[in-house]
Amino acid sequence: MPLTDAERFLHEITRLTQAEELWQKLQDRMAGYGFDRILYAATRFRTDHSTGDIRDAVILTNYPKEFTQDYLDGGLFRNAPMVRWAMENTGTLSWGAIADQARAGALPPEVMRVVEFNRQHGIVAGYGISFPRISARTGHGIGLATTTGTQDDLDALWAEKGPEIELVAHVAHLTLLSLPHGLHGRSLTPRQREALEMVADGKTVQDVAMLMGRTPTTVEKHLRLARDGLDVETTAQAILKLGFQNQFFRYEPSDDPAR
Repeated sequence: MPLTDAERFLHEITRLTQAEELWQKLQDRMAGYGFDRILYAATRFRTDHSTGDIRDAVILTNYPKEFTQDYLDGGLFRNAPMVRWAMENTGTLSWGAIADQARAGALPPEVMRVVEFNRQHGIVAGYGISFPRISARTGHGIGLATTTGTQDDLDALWAEKGPEIELVAHVAHLTLLSLPHGLHGRSLTPRQREALEMVADGKTVQDVAMLMGRTPTTVEKHLRLARDGLDVETTAQAILKLGFQNQFFRYEPSDDPAR
């Protein structure tokens, strides 16, 4: 039986090995549904009362800089109604529900400020998907918006294509989580990564020094610079963050002897 168009797309993206390529294909797919603005966010560092440090999250978006500099860098997202909803719920929410709350005066001032900010940037119609969480510290979601249509248009689309769009978003999300990503700030050098990988394997600094042919002092320097690059205080935290980002023991096609 031939595959449907959606099935072909899912088959294609689950075979990708680069997050950047998957993200571009997801943007193109969502644009085909009518969503020209996308914001994907995933973190494993949230707390009971906060989304956590944005530098520890995976943020992918095609919103322009004039939007993201206030919304992301300026921290407006923390009071965004969809983000607040996603902190407490999983599933799908129409922006129409938020518009209804705004008209009823049910949103607090700090949330209304974000609603007005969105309106000023032409972002008034969309859907949000909050993905199931695997622990109390995880949070994953995607916001899909249009700058050309209305909420009524999107609601009609969702009535017809909603399950398919959700499936595409879920599979893309799970695939993204399996691929290398992150490394906010400067990238680690091969030596810094190698030192962290060996420590993660249970080796001592002395073991690492012997295997790398360096002094323990040099290994300690590699580890310190790696901690600085990952913006953490301890080597254990650096290992945890790099592990979450799938940056350990990365397979490079050029390493394949058959190539």
